[in-house]
Amino acid sequence: MRVLAAMSGGVDSSVAAARMVDAGHEVVGVHLALSKAPGALRTGSRGCCSKEDAGDARRVADVLGIPFYVWDFADRFAEDVIDDFVASYERGETPNPCVRCNEKIKFSALAVKALALGFDVVATGHYARLSQGRLRRAVDVDKDQSYVLGVLSARQLRHAAFPIGDTPKPAIREEAARRGLSVAEKPDSHDICFIPSGDTQAFLGARIGVRRGTVVDDASGAVLAEHDGVHGFTIGQRKGLGIAGPGPDGLPRYVTAIDAESQTVRVGAKEDLEIRSLTGTQPVFTSGVMPQGPVECEVQVRAHGGVVPAVAEVVGDELRVALRTPIRGVAPGQTLVLYRPDPAGDEVIASATITLGR
Repeated sequence: MRVLAAMSGGVDSSVAAARMVDAGHEVVGVHLALSKAPGALRTGSRGCCSKEDAGDARRVADVLGIPFYVWDFADRFAEDVIDDFVASYERGETPNPCVRCNEKIKFSALAVKALALGFDVVATGHYARLSQGRLRRAVDVDKDQSYVLGVLSARQLRHAAFPIGDTPKPAIREEAARRGLSVAEKPDSHDICFIPSGDTQAFLGARIGVRRGTVVDDASGAVLAEHDGVHGFTIGQRKGLGIAGPGPDGLPRYVTAIDAESQTVRVGAKEDLEIRSLTGTQPVFTSGVMPQGPVECEVQVRAHGGVVPAVAEVVGDELRVALRTPIRGVAPGQTLVLYRPDPAGDEVIASATITLGR
């Protein structure tokens, strides 16, 4: 089998590529250049896709004895991930750029090019498993990335491989060291890769500018403060609201709603954040089969969040989810991912982009 190994320069994708070589496949390594100024996209463990990362990936490929290339996807990444991220915040949403990158770049643009060149699958260092075409959680629950892969279609999953999903992260580092890979102790990247400073508000402010609005008490309608744009807020936020203090009850205030059209941010009590139902658009069914009728499931709405029991049903072009246990702080633009509530509880059923929670 011809395998294109997506090599970020980190330990996970390096070991994934090594395992595909061990399995006897014809492997070619590729590093995606996602920035027009790659030297600026890593600060310690922040960011990724820097010249340093490309060099690390190349050195691993040399150790493995496989061909290695750098492919320029900077324009596509800017349009499909960064511009989408900024536009989503402009609309008062809270997007997950890692979800969009997997959907639009790694398993769409990259996979399309790989298949056109005669490769059978794209192998990545994601912590997830594939079993008979079904997407499942990784063995290492703390590192599991099935949530950010839940947007992949059955066709995309047929051409994907996740070689390290059956192994805990510490064992991956040990394996990299045994193989003599220089990235064995390289820090994991975290936060948003294209914001290496970690200052999301400054990044958004530089691109969106000042759009003044008000912070309003949800109960009384009183204007509590002014702000420079709704892109500086997200549902559930407690700090940095610019208000004088807690509410009349002496308790903290939280962002409960955002209206981008009027540039209004509403704040209220913690209890006001409780959500008992969700509506999502653009549903994706990872098995390729749309469930008929209501389906018992578990739903996850954050990459590192827990799951709650729910009942989901497709209504028209929407996925509607009734939660058996309320959750807090859900924002439009987030991704909901459904899991099958079997004893293992690890199979992804579907995903959708949240448009409404109530």
